[in-house]
Amino acid sequence: MSVCAVLGVVAAFLAVPPRASKSGPATPTPTVLLDKKPLPLDDDEKTLEAARSIARDYVSQPLTIKVEGGRSISRPRSELGARVDPARLSAIVAQLRDPRSAMRRAHDAVARGRALELPLPVSVDATRAEAALLTVKDELDHAPLDARLDFKTRKVLPDAPGQRVDVHATLARLDAAISKGEGEIAAVVETIPASRTAEQIREVRYDDVLGYFTTKYARDNAHEARTFNLRIAASKLDGHVLMPGETFDFNQIVGPRDEANGYKVATVISQGELVDGMGGGTCQISGTLHGAAFFAGLEVVDRRPHTRPSGYIKMGMDSTVVYPTITLKLRNPFPFPVVFHEVVENGEVRAEILGPPRTRDVTFFRKVNQATPFKEKEIPDAKIPKGERVLVQRGIPGFYVTRYRIVRDGPFAAREKTIDSYPPTTQIWRVGTGEPDKSFEAKDDSHAEYVADELLTITQGPSARPGSSERGGATVESRVPGKYGSYGWTVREGFTQEIKPREGKKREPKDPDNPGVD
Repeated sequence: MSVCAVLGVVAAFLAVPPRASKSGPATPTPTVLLDKKPLPLDDDEKTLEAARSIARDYVSQPLTIKVEGGRSISRPRSELGARVDPARLSAIVAQLRDPRSAMRRAHDAVARGRALELPLPVSVDATRAEAALLTVKDELDHAPLDARLDFKTRKVLPDAPGQRVDVHATLARLDAAISKGEGEIAAVVETIPASRTAEQIREVRYDDVLGYFTTKYARDNAHEARTFNLRIAASKLDGHVLMPGETFDFNQIVGPRDEANGYKVATVISQGELVDGMGGGTCQISGTLHGAAFFAGLEVVDRRPHTRPSGYIKMGMDSTVVYPTITLKLRNPFPFPVVFHEVVENGEVRAEILGPPRTRDVTFFRKVNQATPFKEKEIPDAKIPKGERVLVQRGIPGFYVTRYRIVRDGPFAAREKTIDSYPPTTQIWRVGTGEPDKSFEAKDDSHAEYVADELLTITQGPSARPGSSERGGATVESRVPGKYGSYGWTVREGFTQEIKPREGKKREPKDPDNPGVD
């Protein structure tokens, strides 16, 4: 009988435990290796416990999953679904201890005097293995990197392919490796080519500004995390080239705003309230980019306003983004490529759309059609002394706004009309129910009353102010404060009672459209 025949008998035994053997003359006890480790056969309990120890050691050992490029991830075999069948393991031990068992007889027939080597009765739990591989996939998958322009070096940054792990094909390799006792596998990976190669953008012209927009941000220590997020998000799209007819998707290019991508927790707007959230500040990058695209004449395919006016940008120019559900999409309608350039420095976010020399003047016209009152809510608070009221969120009225974009190019002009709706933001008070405390000092919401010019016109382009040295042309604003553009209007309209600053406190008024940094 050949060695292959012996292994065949062993494999058949591992699959189906044999019947009890008949008694017969004893044969010498062979050296047994289970998973290449010595297994003593001197005692039933000791042998079984030794076999179990070998099994525990096997499933706890790491298995490494490798991908091209040298990256790898290691996980214990047990986490990858490996399990040893305890009933089959016990049956193996019983057969090894029985000199007349089919296993021992087959070994004695062809390999007496040599070690009896056996694999562990191991299998893979497909459900658990697939779940583990999905987490590995999350770590190893990455999107392709498009080629883009580096404005500091004026060079083209190369493209790089992405990759996507094929879970089911990798699972088949994992199953085979665990069955054979192997310690590593190569993941089955699909390569995703970049959509923009360096060769495609090498001759792109980007010396002139087709449209630009700026917003301010706070530079104090309290807003350090937010500023950090601004720089990360801006760096993701800076130098992006949009070819003729293509559509830019903010979420696709900037990617997830999470800790894995370097973002920090900062203030965000959620359902009309200011709360802490991962990646706070990203909407300022999208809003500033939207402003530049608006004045450059790009087609705004998808854009949503915030659920409350933002402090850093004029109402009607903002653009909220939430990964992966709410995004900003911009289409290039021109017969030439355009380049995005956005930087964060010295308290200012500046976005530019670059391309050949600018010929168009673009006007933004906004009319506030209606304002709706906000609700007030009181929340009992035992930490505040009875008789005290603290303003924790200043109310902002809702607004119904009409926006126009007028694009003039020589003797031709085109007009677009859109509507923005901002729901009212509830005014929230915390009302004291606690014990008197002379040391208590109330700290109200520091935001000033929100004011917005009833009529606002902004024109940008070569003809806005002839002779201007501003790249892309000057920007000229015209304002009519009207009903909503001066402080005290919410009291005059009966929306709320006057909120007087506490003694020794002064709430500094902000510029129109700026209730403070969100």
